[in-house]
Amino acid sequence: MILFVKGQFAMEFKFSEKVAHLQASQIREILKYSADPAVISLAAGSPAPEALPAKELEELSKEILNEEPGIAFQYGVTEGYTPLRDEVKNILRKRGIFNDEYDDVVITSGAQQANELSAKVLCNEGDTLLVENPCFIGSLNAFKSYHVDLQGVTLEHDGVNIAELEEKLRGGNVKLVYLIPNFQNPTGYTMSWEKRQKAFELCGRYGAVILEDNPYGDLRFAGEDIKCIKELDTEGRVIYSGTFSKILSPGIRVGYVCAHKDIIQKIVVCKQVADVHTTMWSQMLCYRFLKKYDLDEHINKLHEVYKHKTELMISEIRKNFSSKITFSEPQGGLFIWCTLPEGVTTQQMIDFCTTAVKDYKVAIVPGSAFSIKDTDECRSFRLNFSTPTDANIVKGIEILGKLSKEMFGD
Repeated sequence: MILFVKGQFAMEFKFSEKVAHLQASQIREILKYSADPAVISLAAGSPAPEALPAKELEELSKEILNEEPGIAFQYGVTEGYTPLRDEVKNILRKRGIFNDEYDDVVITSGAQQANELSAKVLCNEGDTLLVENPCFIGSLNAFKSYHVDLQGVTLEHDGVNIAELEEKLRGGNVKLVYLIPNFQNPTGYTMSWEKRQKAFELCGRYGAVILEDNPYGDLRFAGEDIKCIKELDTEGRVIYSGTFSKILSPGIRVGYVCAHKDIIQKIVVCKQVADVHTTMWSQMLCYRFLKKYDLDEHINKLHEVYKHKTELMISEIRKNFSSKITFSEPQGGLFIWCTLPEGVTTQQMIDFCTTAVKDYKVAIVPGSAFSIKDTDECRSFRLNFSTPTDANIVKGIEILGKLSKEMFGD
């Protein structure tokens, strides 16, 4: 960063070691192209616009502002709006996640904050933090800011490679293991029940805490539900983060973290430093929605939307893509993970993604954006099916298919 003084460059800022190495998200850079109306964006990670309960949220907002403006516009307690906290606890109890003996809940500014604060309260500089590889870029940058020894565990179609996980745990000094078991971002993969049990057992054996991030768990539109890792927890070894972003609205920034009360106490202190409390209006909005409407019925409507969009995109991929490109077929979530043929280099993959957005006007996210290190090899890219319209899904995949066949053949 350069400071201007009377039209001249005066100095270069010396940033702290905590942030000097952090880079802007590749996704955010790609989304800049998406602002062009001519670009079809398959790069976002947002819910389907038609799935957002806009009318219901509008009515609830009016109720709040008419009935309780003094609460909505004031400071709140850091732990969160008490009625919402209690409702979240009830939901988690029904799902077998909340343990009344030792668990507590804090309302956060999205699950992103829950993950960031969990790392902050548990990890010292140099401590090892294990993540799936590839991994959600938002959490990667949050973890990197604490100068942890960030190590990846190879992600397979049914979850992390268990042998590799044990090897890294055995290496010692692993404080935290970060997992997205359901419809993982960016791959759409789901961790099997067997691997969830084994990961929990291994982390207990080697003294590591699991951070279970579950933003997409409610978006299962096919197959059978799999129990959360937190349901196995009998001693407070699992931190569970959730969010209302994917089922109500990402813009209201309301998430939550459920963990042992001792961990929660530290998270509360750190959140006080970060933002004092999550926006009261947003919390009240979530609470009123949960009390006034049938959440299960609402989620079932979401399933219909996402099932249709997924099937449409997969059908178009089969019809248009080079047969040399493989792809995931998720049973929920928001993403499809496509992999280029063997022998393709990371640079060729980046060239493919760059050509798609610049020359073909279709924005996609290169898999390297989700790599632990810039040097990691990657020949995959992420597609989002939730945000684009049906027409743009068809058109976008047709264009990408043409490009794929030009580069890799039929």
